[in-house]
Amino acid sequence: MSLVELIARADERGLAVGGLACLDRCLPLLGGDDEVLRPLWASLADGSGWAGDLARARDLLGAGRLPGDEAALLAHRMLESAPAERTTDALRPWAEACSTASLRVHRLLDPAVATGAGPDAGDTAGPSPLVAAELRRQTMVLELLADHGAQGLRPALEVTVEGRRVLRAVVSRRARNTAEAGARAGL
Repeated sequence: MSLVELIARADERGLAVGGLACLDRCLPLLGGDDEVLRPLWASLADGSGWAGDLARARDLLGAGRLPGDEAALLAHRMLESAPAERTTDALRPWAEACSTASLRVHRLLDPAVATGAGPDAGDTAGPSPLVAAELRRQTMVLELLADHGAQGLRPALEVTVEGRRVLRAVVSRRARNTAEAGARAGL
């Protein structure tokens, strides 16, 4: 099943997890601690409301401020647009938007695209490596929830943590390259 079909068929929990997982994988762009979204994951596990935890996450991650970087701006929009009410009608457009935004973030940050070496740089062979990996993770998360219900939460979180580590490494490498370029320009 395609990602679009998985989102279209997802129930309330699947939509919440799908959107939250995309946001969580983009956490390195928000400058947050790896644990800042953990209470939202816990609320999905126990079925409690997440409005209070969502408000705290927004406060901790500086929601409302406008970063100058497009990738960071997309991540902030995911956080800011998260619905306080966890209903299927509220979650579906958010999960769809998070999916699209996360794929865009990964495309913007993919080193192969930035150097002109990847498929997104003009080749029509398919998505760049970082985007393809994010697409696989999004699909895997939704399949885990569809196939295992609440039992799929832990493996979905593990997939998400792996993706966050990958993006953190990409963001770190990008910052180093920017700093080195700035130092060379200043010489």
